[in-house]
Order: sequence, then structure tokens, then C-alpha cells
Amino acid sequence: MPYKKIFNLAQNDYQKKVNLPKQFAMKNQEHKNPWTTLKSEKVYDSPWIGLTKHDVLNPSGNPGTYSVVHFKNMALGILPLDKDFNTWIVGQYRYPIKQYTWEIPEGGGKWDIAPLDSAKRELLEETGITANKWTKIQEMHLSNSASDEFCILYIAQDLSFGESEPEDDEQLEVRKLHFDELYKMVEVGKITDSLTVAIVLKTKLLILEGKL
Repeated sequence: MPYKKIFNLAQNDYQKKVNLPKQFAMKNQEHKNPWTTLKSEKVYDSPWIGLTKHDVLNPSGNPGTYSVVHFKNMALGILPLDKDFNTWIVGQYRYPIKQYTWEIPEGGGKWDIAPLDSAKRELLEETGITANKWTKIQEMHLSNSASDEFCILYIAQDLSFGESEPEDDEQLEVRKLHFDELYKMVEVGKITDSLTVAIVLKTKLLILEGKL
């Protein structure tokens, strides 16, 4: 399975063993790494993330510390669209920011599972929706100054509807609205979730260009 291939950036100790398969690596590797890693220490580990503290020489040659969060799953976001450009978003309370937020259906996918299969699972779990047409529209690094979290965004079309299957740590509210209303929520700042903002703006461009 190609998804099990691990992208080992041996020349860059900061990125070494980040579990990023080659087909998901951003194509910006032509620049030489100006950082030197002197020592690395894993200071926290869970099933979802790890935290490593690196003693480094920065690009100016001065010593310092760089702590990096490693995400053990890729992030996945899905924008379902029906033929009339209605969509569905999910409301939930996000513990880290202590706020209730509206977002596209999203979640995590294991590196040894095809990301599209994980995206289909997430859409079904959170909304009860299945789709016959899937389009990958964006790859992103979500916070590359502090973590290696990688994301793939999909548009799902030709929809069918069933019962949602949320996980036991999820208390979700599903809302149907027209894409134009969702775009307005992003435009005025009512939605701040990064996956939602990115996919809505990219989808708007695709619509304006006549590609959807």
C-alpha cells in the first residue's frame, strides 16, 4: 500500500520520521535546511500527538530550543454539496478554545488507510451522508511553525442520506444551509475554523471559475 510509505527527511532532523508519506509531501524541498539539531527529547506522547523538544542552532548559528508537536493522524475536511449548492455543517463545543463552533465535517485519518476512505467515514459518522463523487481540492499544513499537522480537503457530491454515527466523545448538531450563507459566515468572521475557512474560499473560487 503506497499510504504506508514513510517520508524520511533524513537531511532535516526537525522533520525526521514525521510519518508523512511521499505522495502527501509538499513540493518545496529545494531549499537547504538552515537549522542544526543538536539533541532531541520526546517529552510527551499520546495516541494522538507527541511533543519533542529539540536543542538547536538557529539559522544565525545561535543556540536555542524548538519544541514541535507531531500529529499521528492526518486531518481531513469535507464539504458536502448537493445539486442546488446546499451544504451541511456541524456544530460542537471545542475544548481547546472553550468555544462552540460551526465547521465542515472533519476528523482524523490514519496514515496506513487511504485518506479518501477515512474522509468517507468521517462524513458518514458526523452527518449520515454518503457521496458518489469526491474531489480533492486542497492540501495544507495547518500550523507549520509549531507542528507537522497535515490536512486534505474534499468536496463531496451526488449525496445520499442516512443516520449519523458520532463517536462517544462527540456531541454534534448538524445544520443544512446554502453554500452562499456559509460563505457569508466565513466572510464576516462567524466561522474561524481553519479547515472550514480554507475549503469555503477555495470552493467559492471554483464556483466563480465555472469548475463546479
